[in-house]
Amino acid sequence: MENNKLPLKSKISYALGAVGKDMVYMLSASYVLYYFQDLLGVNAIAMGIILMAARVFDAFNDPIMGVVVAKTRTRWGKFRPWLLIGTLTNAVVLVLMFAAPPAMNAKGLVAYAAVTYILWGVTYTMMDIPYWSMIPAFTNGGRERENLTTLARTSAGVGSAIVTVFTMMLVPILGNAFAGSEAGAKMIEIVGFKYFSIIIAAFFILFTILTCVNVKEKSTADMETVSVGQMFKALVQNDQAMTVTIAIVLINCSIYITSNLVIYFFKYDFGTTGWNDAYVLFNMFGGAIQVLSMMAFYPLLRKKFTSLQIFYISLGMAMAGYAVLLVLAFTNMSSVFLLFIPAFFIFAANGMLTVITTVFLANTVDYGELKNNRRDESVIFSMQTFVVKLASGVAALVASICLSINHLQAGTEVSEADKLVDWSQGVSAASKAGLRMTMTIIPVIGLAIAFIYFRRKYTLTDERVTEIAEMVKARRNETGNGN
Repeated sequence: MENNKLPLKSKISYALGAVGKDMVYMLSASYVLYYFQDLLGVNAIAMGIILMAARVFDAFNDPIMGVVVAKTRTRWGKFRPWLLIGTLTNAVVLVLMFAAPPAMNAKGLVAYAAVTYILWGVTYTMMDIPYWSMIPAFTNGGRERENLTTLARTSAGVGSAIVTVFTMMLVPILGNAFAGSEAGAKMIEIVGFKYFSIIIAAFFILFTILTCVNVKEKSTADMETVSVGQMFKALVQNDQAMTVTIAIVLINCSIYITSNLVIYFFKYDFGTTGWNDAYVLFNMFGGAIQVLSMMAFYPLLRKKFTSLQIFYISLGMAMAGYAVLLVLAFTNMSSVFLLFIPAFFIFAANGMLTVITTVFLANTVDYGELKNNRRDESVIFSMQTFVVKLASGVAALVASICLSINHLQAGTEVSEADKLVDWSQGVSAASKAGLRMTMTIIPVIGLAIAFIYFRRKYTLTDERVTEIAEMVKARRNETGNGN
């Protein structure tokens, strides 16, 4: 590297890019199913199939995009052009996705959801792969990379928390402002989502522009241009990258199942006409804990524990939180504050896991270069993009099946009376039990499998990572490719 110390301006700009992109991602991951299924009346199973099919398409699209990024050579570098292009197109598609014409018939809405969601996934890939691929390109291994990754993931957590906290707080306000207070509650939410997505898209574009202007690739190890087949082979050969990606799928799928269903839990199970206020309060607490876990809990634990130890601690915390949530869900609770107990463990664990898994994946880039004599950061990070979206697709499919089996969907009519509906009335005890068990037991199983699998397969300890970084640097110096 020309300079081992990254400028503060670059760090802040890169962090803001993470805030913007995860605001967009969280809006799509957590609310697209609710928007089309509950508000517009699209069949839950149809939505689940759409979301899952989009992820199958990404299985081919994401690695190809990784190859495209790796082959790109411009005066602005190989990452920033795609970062900007992907952001602009994704922002437009995001707004279109949350601006579906409510009067469209059922088949039309299914087609609209399918086209816009697939396009959203494609354009998000165009931006997300180059964003994360920049980490190995302008940082050294070890602490420097871990610190920047921690900053980026913390900032991404802030972006996710912003959407988690403010979506259902601002959607009714924006809906009232643009649809009018005389509109029914469902139409208010439909209109509110449209204008909220416009706001999120605007911040997304602004933050990405700052990233592109202020973050530059200092240097990237030369690598041979290879075919898509060779890239797949490189991924298979990097056993540690595959281990991390499989763990990310299991963890994120578990978390996303709950995030997809928690709004239904408050609306149809927790009940009362003030369910939205309780939901917002729950998310405010959870979002704050998630950010705090990245900014404070993880750094504090990192002083006494290795990254692997923190990983296992976090998985244990999440499983404990889900167990408590299941117990509380079957009690006659009437206060949202009781739910803060499991929320603390689940959100804190999720915050630390998002940081740690990204650090683990970044470390596999050096490992792959040492093992395969080729640095494939774009392709390896394309796997992160794919597996995160795959997890959201699987989770959405599981959630949609749960909603269909338990008959949890509001009527499509829009009326003034909607404002006063206690949606939990008329929902059977069996349906509520099915919802509770899906959003707790299945995630625990997924996290337990991740724990066992990772413990058996992952070998990149902190000491090993430092050793590999030194070996890679020595090899570059020997071949004349040193930074």
